[in-house]
Amino acid sequence: MSRVPAPRLSVLVPLLLAASSALAGTALPSPAGAVNPLIGSSHGGNTFPGAMRPFGMLQWSPETTRGKHNRTTAPGGYAYDHPRIRGFALTHLSGTGCAGASGDIPFMPITTAVTRSPSADATDSLYASDFSHADEAARTGYYRVKLANGSTVALTAAMRSGMADIDFPAGKPAHLLIRTSDSEVGSSDARVSVDPATRTVTGSVTSGNFCGYLAKADRKSYYTLYFVAEFDQPFSAGGTWADGTVHKGARAARGGTTYGRKGFFPDGKGSGAWIDFGDKGARVGVRVGISYVSLANARANLHAEIPRGTTFATVREEATRAWNQDLGRIAIDGGTPDQRTTFYTALYHVMMHPNVYSDVNGQYRGFDQKTHTVEGTQEMQYANFSGWDIYRSHLQLVTWLDPERGSDIAQSLYNQAKQNHGEWDRWTHNSGGTHVMSGDPAVPALADIHAFGGHDFDLAGAYASLKKAATVVTAHDLSDAGCNVECAGERPSLDQWLKLHYIASQSHAWGGAGETLEETTADFALSELARLAGDARGQAQFLTRAGYWRNLFNPKATPEGGYIQNRNADGSWPKFTPDTDDGFVEGSASVYLWMVPYDVHGLLDTLGGKAVATKRLDTFFHTPDGQWALTHAGPLHAELDNEPSVATPWLYDYTGQPWKTQEAVRIVTNTIWKNAPDGIPGNDDLGEMSSWYVWAALGMYPEIPGRAELVLGSPLFPHAVIHGSGGDVTIDAPGASASTPFVQSLTVDGQAHDKPWLTTSLVGHGGTLHYVLGSKANTRWGAGDAGEPPSFPPPHG
Repeated sequence: MSRVPAPRLSVLVPLLLAASSALAGTALPSPAGAVNPLIGSSHGGNTFPGAMRPFGMLQWSPETTRGKHNRTTAPGGYAYDHPRIRGFALTHLSGTGCAGASGDIPFMPITTAVTRSPSADATDSLYASDFSHADEAARTGYYRVKLANGSTVALTAAMRSGMADIDFPAGKPAHLLIRTSDSEVGSSDARVSVDPATRTVTGSVTSGNFCGYLAKADRKSYYTLYFVAEFDQPFSAGGTWADGTVHKGARAARGGTTYGRKGFFPDGKGSGAWIDFGDKGARVGVRVGISYVSLANARANLHAEIPRGTTFATVREEATRAWNQDLGRIAIDGGTPDQRTTFYTALYHVMMHPNVYSDVNGQYRGFDQKTHTVEGTQEMQYANFSGWDIYRSHLQLVTWLDPERGSDIAQSLYNQAKQNHGEWDRWTHNSGGTHVMSGDPAVPALADIHAFGGHDFDLAGAYASLKKAATVVTAHDLSDAGCNVECAGERPSLDQWLKLHYIASQSHAWGGAGETLEETTADFALSELARLAGDARGQAQFLTRAGYWRNLFNPKATPEGGYIQNRNADGSWPKFTPDTDDGFVEGSASVYLWMVPYDVHGLLDTLGGKAVATKRLDTFFHTPDGQWALTHAGPLHAELDNEPSVATPWLYDYTGQPWKTQEAVRIVTNTIWKNAPDGIPGNDDLGEMSSWYVWAALGMYPEIPGRAELVLGSPLFPHAVIHGSGGDVTIDAPGASASTPFVQSLTVDGQAHDKPWLTTSLVGHGGTLHYVLGSKANTRWGAGDAGEPPSFPPPHG
């Protein structure tokens, strides 16, 4: 039985948006119309601008080139400042680091004869084409570009399938390359079969290798993508190639690129085919279905979602409707056009990942490389989980807006672990674990999902599995495979954790101090899951373990004050300076000092009290001459383009100076986020950084992983409505603007509210917030001790 779900949100959302705009006396574009997919496509955001549906399996987007065929130009496949395209691939990941991933099955129209193997085109000089951004358009669910070779390509997408319209110029050969082996980081196998009689091309690619150039542990394949492409115009078989050899007129080819000795595929390896539409000029339509299970499923996905005879315009309209539905879960009024575009593009990037991984019949490829079928109340299996990133604020937002999807994501993670010998991988890509980054982020991820309304998953089973992983040492936990970036264990050096109560400077983890902080966050979240599962003993046990961060706090680290730092297994302290990154992951000791989000009051007390901590925060956010230090100001200061720093601006709410949170957050949203290709300050990391912006613009943030209390900044827009899982949240701030960040007063459901945080009731039941904002700080609002946000101190002696 087909498992194509009914729409999750009623058709009232577009009506609510229209009514909201009408009441405000403005004519605002639809949410989808406000999105600029090119934001983040330059200078490190690593997003891609192509066509997809919300959380879609297929992401059809261009692959640009810098003249090096075996290296992707950017991890998302597209770099705004490289005006040359070598193909349009069917899958992508948005905002990752490393050298990219996916980018499977690039299609490329060319208007020259194929005389040499495309796999031997080492500099992308023969078969790539220049293009101009003036000839490019990117919208939600739609991408179009005119290439310098005379061809025009337009793309749109359904959930597991897509359509392309390709307009070839007359008088030149009209050839379409299908580069089956050329995934962004290579492939171990690829196949293609051309059938002119049925106007069909089918094939597959077997790939993986995410971050494989960093360690041999991931220099392997762990997924196969199948595709079926059906054309609306006749063609002849132009030929195929395998490695350096061209076979004109051939209809089948096979061969991967391999991953090379150092994780980058060598020049001259790979295979594919090209088809010939003549030289009279042709407008060609192609419908493509994909599956990670089989060719039969790829064909079934295509025929279920884009049946023969469906027009390109219809698929594009349906894609726009789907984006309006999901983006419309948050309605905003007011602000400048650039602010609205930045906001809805951030929400758009939030909704790109994780990705639907199950087919229309419910089947999906598991981590055991066997075919499974979703069961019970689960509608979809999801894949592509950047755990170290998205547990911080992304999954909370996704689940609050759609608890059924959040529940499916939680169940998907548990399914992966069951198929992976009980191991919850921290960074999963399609049907494989890559182990990338640090900590045990699946624990706070599941607690986040439950806290924000995603309750429809096997909590008891998931908790039991996570508890075992946190208490029973495995061979992977004791392995150095993949270290540093890709340490294989779910809980690296768990034996040290159980014996020493910290991860030492020499361990099987990326870094001892950073790993310790990640593990304490995971154990706090595990105590929350224990509470929900009715395990009082486990709750106490894991809450106690959440206090182990104190074992790495050295009060004499510097003459100026204490720091969390690396510690040797014998208890001694190695040499230390606050700017060191020794023992930490993508950050310094100065950055990681603040990463105890569930026990902030305990941290502030340990630092010497609120006054001392506030002074240190001020130094963290400012240079010695008083300028803001938000990013790229050196290792002693905030790096708000990366995850370890993103929670820090909200800490002033705990020190009794919430106006500093309001100011700092607004400075960030005003300066390092913008409506431009370089408008995301760092890797978007599958939507995590964009989720931070959405929360910041709404004036609230989920500071404590696994909990639904929200600490407050101030709203950027005069009016917003969040259609949350527990009920609508209305935010009214008539004076909101870029220059009015300071809260003068706040009412919640009509009652005066003098606290810079909100209880779990807002997420659970909805409510109305009414702000009075101003351009000058009100140092009295929210400053009393009674107003400080909650903290959950573990017992310590």
